[in-house]
Formats: sequence, structure tokens, C-alpha cells
Amino acid sequence: MLENIGYAQKQRLAYIDFSLMFKGAIFRQDLINRFQVGLSAGSRDFNLYKELAPNNLEYSTKDKRYFQTEHFKPVFTHDAHRTLIKLANDISDGFDAIGDVHFPVESPSSLNIPDIAIVAKLVQAIFNNKAVNIIYTSLSSGSAAREIVPHSVVDNGLRWHVRGYDRKTKSFRDFVLTRISKVTIKEAAKPNELPEADSEWQRLIPLQLVPHPKNVQHPTAIALDYAMVDNQRIVEVRAAMAGYLLRRWNVDCTERGTLKGPEYQLWLQNRFALNKVVNLAIAPGYTQGSES
Repeated sequence: MLENIGYAQKQRLAYIDFSLMFKGAIFRQDLINRFQVGLSAGSRDFNLYKELAPNNLEYSTKDKRYFQTEHFKPVFTHDAHRTLIKLANDISDGFDAIGDVHFPVESPSSLNIPDIAIVAKLVQAIFNNKAVNIIYTSLSSGSAAREIVPHSVVDNGLRWHVRGYDRKTKSFRDFVLTRISKVTIKEAAKPNELPEADSEWQRLIPLQLVPHPKNVQHPTAIALDYAMVDNQRIVEVRAAMAGYLLRRWNVDCTERGTLKGPEYQLWLQNRFALNKVVNLAIAPGYTQGSES
């Protein structure tokens, strides 16, 4: 049936599908505002979507919006990699499901693409400030049930993870998305479990990046690469993300810039900014305290 639907209407149906999948609900006015269509056209789109997937949505007269049902199965195929990138950039159109224009630009290949159905459940929970039960497989303890309150899905440059409050350890932690095999949405989060209470997420720290003092023969080239001013680039990042980003950018975090290798073109000049930051095990060369 989809092949007989015009492109413009297919876009609107994909938007309904995307909203139900990742937000769990959609107002009719959301569709009207997004596509600048009339009320009658919007109603026809919802009626057609219900014909295509009658068990996917139900209308709440109390809330005046459509909600995803427990029997929901997406009408369109939402590509995991492209959808994650769109979510990270606040793009909620679902157009990739109907064939966007493909440009000759290549992005890095990923070794681990999360299950988009798992991502959708977590994003729903985040939108609605809900806790979730998950089955999580860790390197140290294997598979076990965990109860978390997710607040952000993050691309750390190496893989995707979800950050949230872990009710087991009573702390905010990162959970690798590909290690989550099941998600069940539960009750509303408590105030101490919301992102506002995540101090490492809320705290911004400045990273003073400069050309590596020993590995770079022509520092001007590095200054041009990173749009440095006075041979330095200061970047403010979330404390919770510092370790990941320093690893991703191959920043030498030793006290005197002692890491060798062509990959280390940047040195962290203000390493003291990392004091009291947790999760720095993967920051290249970083150790607590001074070097001997």
C-alpha cells in the first residue's frame, strides 16, 4: 500500500511513525505545524496511518493526542546509524525511512550499531522522565537486570551510550547501548534521579588545547587545523564527557607532554582542570597527581 502513496504524504506518515516510536506520543497539531497542512489534511494522514497499522496507536480524549500502544511495530524502517545522528542533532523527521537525497559524503564506519528498538524505548523514557528496567551485560558481572533513569543518549566517539541514574549504585553512570538487550518503561523518575542532579553532567570544564610540544614540527599547521587563537583552543565540555573526548581527539594529558607518536598532535596544557573529574581512565596519559 505504501508504494501507492505520494511522496509528501509518505513524509507525514513517516513523521507520525517516528514520533510514536521515539516519543511515544504525538499531537495532531504537531503534524499540522511541522508540515503546514490544514486540519482536514492532518486528520486524513492519521486515518491513513491507522489503516496501515491499526494496532500502533490509540487516541486519548483526555490528553488529546495519540499514544503508542504496546503492540507498536514501525511501519517504516528507521536506519539505526542515521537516526542516531539525527537524534543527536535534534532532527526528528524520520525522513530517512522514505529515502532522503543521498549526497556523496562518507562518514566513518561504526563497528557497533545499537538496536534501534532499544534506543527508541530509552528515548521515550527520557522524553517522559521515566525509569526503565534493562537487561545489561557488563564486562565485570555479565548479564543482570538493572533499574536506571536515563537522561541522555551520547555518542562518545567510540560508541553510543546512555547516561542516567543507576538505582543499584545510587549514582549517575554510563551504559553502553549495545550491551542493553531489553528495556521496559516504568514509573516516573524522582527529583534526585533527573539530569539536574547529575553534577558531572551539569559541570562544564575548560580544556586548553595546544600543539604538542614535542611531536609537532610545525605547530602553525595544528593551529590552523583547530582554528586556534594565540596557538591555543579552549573548549568547554561536560565533565562527564571529558575522558571520552580527550581519547577521541588523542590529546596528550601527561604533565609535560611526554606521549610519543604521530597521533598525539595536541597537548592538554591545563591538566589541573581535570582535578575531581571522574571517568578519566581512557584519557591518554592522564594520572592523578604530579609525575615524578
